[in-house]
Amino acid sequence: MTVYYTLTFMLLAAEMVTFCVLVAPLPHIVRKKLFHFLSESPIIAKVAYGIKIAFIFIAILFVDAVQRMWRVTAEADLAKSSGTGAQDVRAETNMAARKFYAQRNTYLTGFCLFLSLVLTRTFYILLDLIHTQEEYAKLKNEAGKAQKGDQAKQIEDLRKQLAAAEEKVKDYGALRLMSPSFARLLTFGPSQDIVKKQAQQNAKEYDRLATEFNAKTGNMSDKRKD
Repeated sequence: MTVYYTLTFMLLAAEMVTFCVLVAPLPHIVRKKLFHFLSESPIIAKVAYGIKIAFIFIAILFVDAVQRMWRVTAEADLAKSSGTGAQDVRAETNMAARKFYAQRNTYLTGFCLFLSLVLTRTFYILLDLIHTQEEYAKLKNEAGKAQKGDQAKQIEDLRKQLAAAEEKVKDYGALRLMSPSFARLLTFGPSQDIVKKQAQQNAKEYDRLATEFNAKTGNMSDKRKD
């Protein structure tokens, strides 16, 4: 095998190793650092530029190998069709060897070009996947922070409403401990019923706010017993 076909085979082997590394089940952090290095390193960019130039020459070799294969195949078919009697074994062996080398060179350069396309497309697909995962993680963190902020605001509002309800309950307790003369005034007319009804409503509102506040903060204590 000539030097340029040997280099082509080495490049094909390097592509196979690189493809196996890219599709290997690596941890997310390792894969992320690897792809960022491959996509952002200036050294890798220069190497990739040189490989692109090499692929131009491989494409030329592929076209030449295909032409040689067609020509050798046509000569072999012509020799078989026009041959009379026993053919020279040496000539037949030489023709078979030429056909084999032509086919080998065609397959070698063809697979090298094909794998380069597959490798490039796979690299950019995985790079887009990593960028998408990073954007998803960023949006998830922002949504979590916003949700925590809304929950903290709701807890603060409930805390204020609960404090207001506690004040109303304390006011009702103060009415029960006020002077007997003012208490006797409440016994006449509908004032006592109104005060009791208002106190019951305040107690229910206090229980509701306490239950909602406990659900938000995770405290399962019983406010009625408290």
